[in-house]
Amino acid sequence: MQVEYIIEKLKNDPRNKKYTDRGIGPIFQFNKDSKILIIGQAPGKKVEESGILFNDKSGENLVDWLGINMDTLHGKDFSIIPMDFYFPGKAKNGDKAPRKFISEEYHPILLEEHNNIKLTILIGAYAQKFYLKDKFKKNLTETVKNFKDYLPEYFPIVHPSPLNNRWLAKNSFFKQDTLPQLKKMIKSIL
Repeated sequence: MQVEYIIEKLKNDPRNKKYTDRGIGPIFQFNKDSKILIIGQAPGKKVEESGILFNDKSGENLVDWLGINMDTLHGKDFSIIPMDFYFPGKAKNGDKAPRKFISEEYHPILLEEHNNIKLTILIGAYAQKFYLKDKFKKNLTETVKNFKDYLPEYFPIVHPSPLNNRWLAKNSFFKQDTLPQLKKMIKSIL
C-alpha cells in the first residue's frame, strides 16, 4: 500500500475534517527501509505549523539523547510515527491526549510497509502502553528504568519535552544509565 494512499485516506477521514478544512495534513515521517522507528505522542502546535516532526525544543533534546543530529533524524534511517498525526489541542497541563483511532487503525497499515526496522523507540506512556500492553510496568518511570526487559525490539524513553525537566532531575538513572545504552544501540544500528 502506498503512503500517498494512506495520506489521502487520513485527509478524507471525517474524524480529521477540522484539520483538512484548515489545510493541515497528517504529520509523520515514513521510509519503508528505515532502520529505526520512533513512536511518539503527537505533533505539538509548533510542529503542526512547520509540518516537521521534532522541529522544536523536544527535537533538540531528542537528537542529543540519541547522539545524532537533525539531518540524521529526518533522514532515510528513521521513521517517526506519532500516536496521533495531528496536534490534538491544548489541555490544562500540556497537550490533549492523542486520539486513539490513529494508532489503532493507521499504525498497523504503516507498520506493514516497513521492511528493515531494527529498533523501535517508544516515547512516553501513550506509546508504551499501546505497544507494550500488559508488559508496561506500573508507571512510565518503572517502564523506562527497566528498558532492558523490552530489548531488542523496543526501547522505552520519557518524552524529551522541556516539561519533563523535573522528571529528569528526579530520575538520574535516565541520563546516567539509560541514555548511554540508547546511544550505543543507535550507533551500532547506523
